[in-house]
Amino acid sequence: MENINQKVAEYLLQIKAIKLSPSNPFTWASGWKSPIYCDNRKTLSYPEVRNYIRDSFVAVIKKEFPDVDVIAGVATGAIAQGVLIAQELNKPFVYVRSEAKKHGMENLVEGVVEKGQTVLVIEDLISTGGSSLKAVEALRDAGCKVVGMVAIFTYEFPTAINNFAHFACRLVTLSDYSSLITTAVAAGYVSESEVETLKEWRIDPGNWKK
Repeated sequence: MENINQKVAEYLLQIKAIKLSPSNPFTWASGWKSPIYCDNRKTLSYPEVRNYIRDSFVAVIKKEFPDVDVIAGVATGAIAQGVLIAQELNKPFVYVRSEAKKHGMENLVEGVVEKGQTVLVIEDLISTGGSSLKAVEALRDAGCKVVGMVAIFTYEFPTAINNFAHFACRLVTLSDYSSLITTAVAAGYVSESEVETLKEWRIDPGNWKK
């Protein structure tokens, strides 16, 4: 996994799916100030990166979650990734909406999944884990056995770690914040003097720069 961690981090930095700016922070939709911005949807625009991430997902799933009936993507960021993975594994695919449709069948889970089936959830990015774990809850409410979640990247927030523990949901990621910082310093994306700022933000992102 160490090689995958580093390679995915390198790719995300190279294609600017992840941008680091400790001296001029971004503002997230939540209002948080952040020295990092991540948009993993960009990986889909680069075939080499897209294929590497798909193949890494598949390798991890075969090793860590070999007995899975259905692959589920979290809308909207993980739908495309989930389809690519399900196709490669020859598994059924469903996706979970952020909220139920307000018309028609009012579905929350789109696709065909049966009670008792084992489901692995695919996500593109883990921040606090809140929206991701809503998908887990929806699948469990539908009678599925969720064996875990695999994501491209996690910020490794303590809140997320606690949330996944509370939901008893195992999380495996292709790369993480620690690997990203190590890779960014080695490749010259940030200086050694900026590393402390990046580490401080991850510990308490909601109050950083207040």
